[in-house]
Amino acid sequence: MKTFTVPTREEVTPANQAIFDNLNKMVGFVPNLYAAFAHSENALGNYLTLQNAKTSLRAKEREVINLVVSQVNDCLYCLSAHTAFAKMNGFTDNQILEIRKAEITFDPKLSALANVVKSITENKGHADAHFLSEFYAAGYTEGNLVDIVMVIGDKVITNYLHALTDIPVDWPLAPAL
Repeated sequence: MKTFTVPTREEVTPANQAIFDNLNKMVGFVPNLYAAFAHSENALGNYLTLQNAKTSLRAKEREVINLVVSQVNDCLYCLSAHTAFAKMNGFTDNQILEIRKAEITFDPKLSALANVVKSITENKGHADAHFLSEFYAAGYTEGNLVDIVMVIGDKVITNYLHALTDIPVDWPLAPAL
C-alpha cells in the first residue's frame, strides 16, 4: 500500500499555503489531517467552510457529536484532536470518556444528544425511535437535528480520510476505552 504523505507548505497550492498560514496563527501548527486535505486543490478550503459553518449547536454539543462519531468510527486521530478540544470546552477526562461511550451521567440533555448521535452513526442515518423521542423530549428541535446531521457528516469526512490515509496523529493520544 502506498504511504499517504503529509504535504508541507511548499508542496501545496498558493491557496492552501494561505490556509496553512491561518491554521498556524489559530492553532499553532497545521494538523496533519488538515494538511492531508491539501493534496486536493479545493478540499481543505471546502472542508473548513463546512466545519466552521453557522449552527444552532453550542460548542460543547458539537464536541459531544465529534467524540461520539469518532468513537463509533474508531478514528484515533479525531478522538485525540477532539479530546483536546473537549478539554478546552470545559469537559473533564472522565466526562470525555462518558461522552465517547454515549453513557453520559452528568448532563441529561447531552446524554440524549449522545444517544441519538450514536444511533444515527451506527445505523447509517437511521436512529432508534426511542432515542429520537428522548432527543426531542430533552428540548432539541428539528432544526437541531438537521444541524446534528451536518456535524456528523463533517466528522465522517475526517474519520474516513484518516482511515484511508493513516496520517500520523499529532495530538496527545486519546486514551483507549
